[in-house]
Amino acid sequence: QVQLVESGGGLVQAGGSLRLSCATSGIIFRIKPMGWYRQAPGKQRDFVATITSAGRTFYADSVKGRFTISRDNAKNTVYLQMNSLKPEDAARYYCNTNPPEYSYWGQGTQVTVSS
Repeated sequence: QVQLVESGGGLVQAGGSLRLSCATSGIIFRIKPMGWYRQAPGKQRDFVATITSAGRTFYADSVKGRFTISRDNAKNTVYLQMNSLKPEDAARYYCNTNPPEYSYWGQGTQVTVSS
């Protein structure tokens, strides 16, 4: 059974930082490209960042230079370091493989940014 459990969200002031974690089980994590996605109320879920099994990273233009995705294959965990947060970054953040598997979506973790 595949489980992806996101954590680390919270309320932060604009300009602040958060580090999200996604602990996985039930997948061969080390070979999987992983991604972070986010969904704001009333909007579609959007791509944020991805990291390949080899560690190459790619980012949405809106977060490039501010967010950093990383992975720890020993812990089957993917991270998202978010710096210089803006009010428009507020959303529910999810991890999944890339491309995402429908059945893998978890509960996500909420990020709220106050201006």
